[in-house]
Amino acid sequence: MSEVRIAAEPRTTFGKGAARKIRRADKVPAVLYGHGIEPKHLTLPGHEVLLALRTPNVLIRLKGEGVDELALPKGVQRDPIKGFVEHVDLLLVKRGEKVTVEIPVTTVGDVHTDGLLDQQLVSIAVEAEATHIPTGVEVDVEGLEVGTAITAAQLALPKGATLAADPEAVVLQVSAKPVEAPAEGEEAAEAAGGETAEAPAAE
Repeated sequence: MSEVRIAAEPRTTFGKGAARKIRRADKVPAVLYGHGIEPKHLTLPGHEVLLALRTPNVLIRLKGEGVDELALPKGVQRDPIKGFVEHVDLLLVKRGEKVTVEIPVTTVGDVHTDGLLDQQLVSIAVEAEATHIPTGVEVDVEGLEVGTAITAAQLALPKGATLAADPEAVVLQVSAKPVEAPAEGEEAAEAAGGETAEAPAAE
């Protein structure tokens, strides 16, 4: 995974008022922590952060006064209405270090025509090197029949990644399509067609 370089400024003012002032300048308050260091309070450019966070588990190179570190986003607060980033928690990582992250699970292909795909997990926890985090894992569901289930242990994880989730967790399964009930008009027609008129009694 390539690094995204983001300029970082030290932050010395705190509180809601200070945070609002930072956001009005199109910037984002952030905290960098990990490896036993004293948390570093930073200010990051809002637009660059928004673009970077479009990539799951993006590796960020923070560069600025007194800062030259690699980090992973571990907590992101967004405005519930407008969606802009309000705050970011960043985990300090080192090259060669193993980290546990969630990667997306996507499917390719179509299950058997009699079945419906029920994907129960859209992401899975894996352990991988901080600088080589996979972008996701694909599951080929082509032709899978009703009753088939795929667990976390059955996923073909990318090279260098190991499962950090419950291996017995069901990721997806194929269920039978529901039987469609006939429409009211069809039921009436079937009922009418099934009735036979009685012959008049002979006099």
